Amino acid sequence: MEIKDLYALFLQSAGVNTDTRTIRENQLFVALKGENFDGNAFALQALEAGACYAVVNDTVQAEDPRLVKVPDTLQTLQALAAYHRQQLDIPVIGLTGTNGKTTTKELIRSVLAAKYKVTATEGNLNNDIGVPLSVLKIGADAQLAIIEMGASHPEDLRPLLAVAQPTHGLITNVGKAHLEGFGSFEGVKHAKGLLYDWLKEHDGIAFANGDDAVLQEMLWERGLSCIAYGMQDVQVLPSSPEEPFLRMQFPDALLETHLVGAYNAANVLAALKLGWFFNVPRQDALDAVAAYVPSNNRSQLMKTARNTVIVDAYNANPSSMAVALDNLALVEGRKVALLGDMRELGADSAAEHSKVVARLNGLEAFLVGEEFTRAAAGTALKTFATSDELADYLQANPLEGCTVLVKGSRGTRMEKVIPAL
Repeated sequence: MEIKDLYALFLQSAGVNTDTRTIRENQLFVALKGENFDGNAFALQALEAGACYAVVNDTVQAEDPRLVKVPDTLQTLQALAAYHRQQLDIPVIGLTGTNGKTTTKELIRSVLAAKYKVTATEGNLNNDIGVPLSVLKIGADAQLAIIEMGASHPEDLRPLLAVAQPTHGLITNVGKAHLEGFGSFEGVKHAKGLLYDWLKEHDGIAFANGDDAVLQEMLWERGLSCIAYGMQDVQVLPSSPEEPFLRMQFPDALLETHLVGAYNAANVLAALKLGWFFNVPRQDALDAVAAYVPSNNRSQLMKTARNTVIVDAYNANPSSMAVALDNLALVEGRKVALLGDMRELGADSAAEHSKVVARLNGLEAFLVGEEFTRAAAGTALKTFATSDELADYLQANPLEGCTVLVKGSRGTRMEKVIPAL
């Protein structure tokens, strides 16, 4: 079946679904195959549950006129999304970076939604499956779209860009993450820089932090100009236990956010710059940022019965760990860091964990995972094999009256300690 013919079926459907557990009536089911699952085995079940058609690999033996057999279902999903994108005559903002992608995306969504009908990546559906699904959710009434794209290997962005086909783009920053997959920091720069390459080749518009020397160098190397944002004429006000959130003083306005950490200032400025570029009224954009409340374990502040908890437990890498600890250092009173291993750092892992241990420098901290346990050997720091073990320890030895930072890579599940705080 040609993509244009499959697209006709898509237009008649209630959207695409790749999970038989959540199939709704008249959806188009696409059977994907991974290391631990094979959606092809559930295609008939999807049809019985109400799917109008099921796209399956051509090796499937079952016969049903509603089975659309193709050589590769993932490639077909991506091709369908790319075809859909080509039918849309709207700005699409492509977003990538080492840290802050999802927070920045949500801030941009909030600002642009003050004026436009906006579609944006849900959660962190930013990989080779999530990006096409996000693009396919862009409806005919959408006026703008924001597509987040993640990468953990050098060429990961290339197929995602071919699907999203952004007209505008933003790299939040470039730092040390997924070094096991990228090979080096230069590998990270190459991978993220594919967005700049796309914009250069397709006459797109780049937005970039003018205070970020790495991003500015990457732009200069490509001969790509940008619409810059930065800290000129903006002051980040000091935080305190009474005023824990990021506050930014503009010449004409005080912006009080619900985000924790001065490192979020660049994310806020990015959202405001895009909003003003797309003619969102200045005050409406500021109000949208002020109203945004994170709820995804990213820069989230929680008040428990005993402590103030900074929850930044969705992920961690050397650069995000550094800024989180810098922010904690600015807090007055007793402060405690609960840190989990930073994963996927390859040969640099031991050195980077040792740097974090050295940065703690007398700060009260509890560490989780094999890497931190090795790095903290010979110090007075308490270490635990798992976040469950740390949670048990904190139940027996409760913290009280503290500002507590909770941070670690996804695999360490550091959010498990929160009920003990």
